[in-house]
Amino acid sequence: MSGSPFASTALDRSLGAWSRRIRASWAAWWHVLLLGAQVMVLALVPSSYAQGAQRSAVLRQIYTASAPLLTWFLTLSALLSLVLIRIVVATAYSYGLSQYALEVLVRTLVLELIPLYAAMFVALRHTMPEAQRIRRLLAQQHRNGVKHDEQTLLRSELLPRALAGVFSVLLLAAVSCVIALVLTYLNVYGFSHWGLPAYTRAVGQVFTPAVTLIFGLKTLFFSLAVAIVPLAASARRDLMGGYGRLSDITEFARLLSVLLIVEVVSLLGNYY
Repeated sequence: MSGSPFASTALDRSLGAWSRRIRASWAAWWHVLLLGAQVMVLALVPSSYAQGAQRSAVLRQIYTASAPLLTWFLTLSALLSLVLIRIVVATAYSYGLSQYALEVLVRTLVLELIPLYAAMFVALRHTMPEAQRIRRLLAQQHRNGVKHDEQTLLRSELLPRALAGVFSVLLLAAVSCVIALVLTYLNVYGFSHWGLPAYTRAVGQVFTPAVTLIFGLKTLFFSLAVAIVPLAASARRDLMGGYGRLSDITEFARLLSVLLIVEVVSLLGNYY
């Protein structure tokens, strides 16, 4: 019986720590949802970014988020697509299932893989580094006693980067899908044009109106997640009221969980 008070104290501390983690996690998710709603409202009102310095900031961020990534991403995407296409086509021919090769490639490569790794590429190369840059700026200004107006921060720093992240994901995914479709045709039919009718018919059978709608919505939600989740973390104050350094692993895990939820919902919509 003498050890029970110590056990009770340890249990209380454990429950207290667990409760604090739950509250902190809930506060972080709520901040993401709140800032995401604010960004989407401002994005739907062109007057908030279509004129003056705000317009220049948005265009500058769009260029920064897209142009430096385009060459490397398309090169990497073409190589990965080519490898996957060759594997699927060779496997299908070896098992006498060549008639299903096109559908498998379009469904796996275009519908599922390309939007996902386009979102991950933009997140790792642009939005997460930009979020850390904003975090360092806010931390420095906080140490210098500079106070921030939340709406000014949202309009001048977060909104241009969020719009740029959305545009970059949509652009990279769209161009990469076109390249993947072209590479698929060349691997199956070569450089001859005689296979175009059969190829367009096979692709059209995959892209039904429902599948096309789900594909577009999934890519859009991927782009919104990539644009909003890291930036929301950058503007969130810590427990001390400042802007201490955030864990990249934690923020990446939060973003990945959102992407996986969107992917699972899209799979349910396409196949169930």
